[in-house]
Amino acid sequence: MVEVTGKSHRMLFMNTLAFTIAFATWMTNGVLVTYLVDNRIYDWDPVAMGWLIGIPVLTGAIFRLPAGILTDKYGGKWVVGGTLLFVSIPMYLMSKADTYEEFLLCSLGFGLAGTIFSSGIAFTSVWYPKKWQGTALGIFGAGNAGAALTTLVAPTLIKKFTDNGANIDGWRDLPVAYAIMVFTMGVLFLLLTENKKASGQEGKTLAGQLRTLKDARVWRYGLQYFLVFGMFVAFAQWLVPYFVNVYYLPLVMAGFFVSFFSFPSGVIRALGGYLSDKFGAIPVMYWVAGTSLLFAIFLSIPKMEVYSPGKGVVSFRAGTVTEVTDTYIQVDDKKYNYHGKDMANVEVDKAYHLNETNILPTKEEWQEPVVKVGDKVNKKELLAKGVTKVYFMANVYIFAVLAIIIGAIWGIGKAAVYKMIPDHFPNDVGVVGGMVGVIGGLGGFVGPIVFGYLLKYSGLWISSWVFILVLSSVCLILLSKESEVVPEHQHH
Repeated sequence: MVEVTGKSHRMLFMNTLAFTIAFATWMTNGVLVTYLVDNRIYDWDPVAMGWLIGIPVLTGAIFRLPAGILTDKYGGKWVVGGTLLFVSIPMYLMSKADTYEEFLLCSLGFGLAGTIFSSGIAFTSVWYPKKWQGTALGIFGAGNAGAALTTLVAPTLIKKFTDNGANIDGWRDLPVAYAIMVFTMGVLFLLLTENKKASGQEGKTLAGQLRTLKDARVWRYGLQYFLVFGMFVAFAQWLVPYFVNVYYLPLVMAGFFVSFFSFPSGVIRALGGYLSDKFGAIPVMYWVAGTSLLFAIFLSIPKMEVYSPGKGVVSFRAGTVTEVTDTYIQVDDKKYNYHGKDMANVEVDKAYHLNETNILPTKEEWQEPVVKVGDKVNKKELLAKGVTKVYFMANVYIFAVLAIIIGAIWGIGKAAVYKMIPDHFPNDVGVVGGMVGVIGGLGGFVGPIVFGYLLKYSGLWISSWVFILVLSSVCLILLSKESEVVPEHQHH
C-alpha cells in the first residue's frame, strides 16, 4: 500500500515545476516565430510558420508513448531529468540557426519537452495511493499554465533583448535564456528527486507493456483527451489569428486574451483532480463534455448581418408615378409616405461596426423605392420594398469570456481523463498515459491544420467551434460505455 508522506509532496512539487518549465519551453515557437516573421527577419509564409509552430507539438506528442514506457521501466528521475538536459541542447542551438531547415531541426529536438507530461504523470502516480491520485495528477497537470508563462513573458524578454528593436539580432538571446532555464531545471531534478518505479513491471517485456493498448478503453480515453487537451493546445495557438481577424485586435492585445485563455485552463486542472477523487472521473467527464457542447453552441454563433424583406409600400389604385422624393412617392394625386435609410442611420451603422458594444442582436428597418417617375403602376403593386437588417456583432468581451470558460472546462476534463487511467490501469500508467498523451498531443498539432481547412472551405471563422461541437457530442456518446465503472475508493 502506498503511503502519503512529505517525500510524496516533495516529488509532486519537483514534477510540477519541471512540467511547467518544460511546457513553457515546448510553446516557445508560437511567440518566437511570430516575432521573426512580423519583423521581416525571415520571409516565411503562413504554411512555413504553421509547420514551425506545430513541429515541437508533434515531437512532444509522438514521443510521449516511449517516454511513458521508459518511466514505467526505469523510473521518472532519470527519464524526466535526462529529457530536460537533452532539450537544453537543441534549444541553445536555435540561437545559432539561420536557415529554415536549421530552425526545423532545433524545433524537432526541443519538442521533446512535451514528453515530460507522460513521464511526469507516471512518476507522480507511483508516490500516491489511488484515492489521492486524481488530486495529485491534477496539481501536476497545472504545469500546463507554462503556456501562459511563455505568451506573457517571452514577448517582454524579446523586447528587452532586442533593445526595443534597435538591436534586432538580440532575439537570439531568447533561446539561450530558455536553454539555461531548462538545463538548470534538469540538474535540480536529478539532485533533488528520488527514483521509484511502478510495481508489477519486473520481468515485463516491451510486448507485454504494449499489450495493454489492445483495450478499447485506452482509445476512448485518448479521444476524450483529444478534446480536452488537444483542442486546448490548438486554440492556444489558433485564438491569436482569430482575435486579430474577427475582432481586429492588435497582436499584443490578442496575446493577452490568449494568456487569459491558457492560464486558468492549466491552473484549474488541480480542481479537476479533486472533483474526480470526490465524485468519480466519469461523472466529471460527463459534465465536461456536456458543458463543452453547450458553450461550443454559443461560440458557433457568428458575427453576422442578415438582410430580409420587410414591410413594403403598395399602391391603393392604378396610376402614373409623378414624383419620387426621399420621404414619399406620388402616384397621380395620391402621396405614399415611406421611411428611407437616412444619413443618421448610416452614421449609427458605422459607429456600431466600430464599437461593437451591443450584446444582443439589433434590428434596423427601412424602405427603398422600386419605381421611378413616369412608371405606370397597377392596384396593389409594390412602390417601395421593405428591408429589415439584423446585426449580431458577437461582442468581443463576451466571446473572450466564453472562450476562457470553455478552456477552464477542458482544464477540469484533463484531470478527469488522467484520473481514469490509474483507476483502470494501475500498473500501466506510463504506457497508457503515454498513448493517451500521444492522441491528445496530436490534437494540438492537427487542430490548427483542420481549422485552417475548415476556414478555407467554409469562409467562416466559427467553423472551428462547430468542429468542437461535433467532437464534444462524440465524446458524450462514448462516455456512456464507461458509465458502469465506479472508482474503487467510492465503495469505501
